[in-house]
Amino acid sequence: MSPITLGLIAFAGMFVLIGLRVPVAIAMGVVGAIGGWILNGTDSVAFIMGSVPFEAVFPYSLSVIPLFVLMGVFAARAGLSSSLYDAVNAFIGHYRGGLAMATIGACAAFGAICGSSLATAATMCRVAMPQMRRHNYDDGLAAATVAAGGTLGVLIPPSVIMVIYAILTEQSIGKMFAAALIPGVIATALYMAAVFVQTWRNPDLGPPANASIGTAAWLRSKMSGWSCCCLGWSSAAFIWDGFRPPKPQPSVPWGLFSWP
Repeated sequence: MSPITLGLIAFAGMFVLIGLRVPVAIAMGVVGAIGGWILNGTDSVAFIMGSVPFEAVFPYSLSVIPLFVLMGVFAARAGLSSSLYDAVNAFIGHYRGGLAMATIGACAAFGAICGSSLATAATMCRVAMPQMRRHNYDDGLAAATVAAGGTLGVLIPPSVIMVIYAILTEQSIGKMFAAALIPGVIATALYMAAVFVQTWRNPDLGPPANASIGTAAWLRSKMSGWSCCCLGWSSAAFIWDGFRPPKPQPSVPWGLFSWP
């Protein structure tokens, strides 16, 4: 059997396994192992299966990725996402469409901690969706707001995808983060403008959440998100000024903010 024919059969077998609801990674691994065994024998497949997984996760430069994800998990578990949402909500929540715009602002700020779109969207969905439904926001607008705001997680530095891209292209991670800051702010502003236009055209999509709060409550809500903002921007600032390399950087802010 020629390698080309075997490759076509392998593709077909992989799609069959995926159609049977086998996870994609397992389907690809099984098909690849069988194909390698047919072409190169048992010894070659055993060597590859024993060395490639280790080599894929061994590079020190990739250690920044789980650390940034862990930083986002800690922030979510510590309730910083809720504090951040409340802080932004205190500014604009009482306006028409304010909760949706607050969700986008909170997604942008939380993205500065997590660096992942999926984690940002999942975290802010648990925080913001109940509030928007409780104030009779349109489900379509609420879901679209969380989905669009989640994309800011890979654009607002620090970003996991940006780190991977910088490593693969051998570029400076700090310069990549600096270059993404202004586009991230512009994207956040445009998302908020889109919500404003939609709620202006159809006020029923996002009615005002509540009346304007007092000065004391406004200051308390504003201060509740300080730790989240300081955490994210300290990570990026240490990298930009060259004070710390990017790899161990996510561990630095947590050491600062958890110091007794």
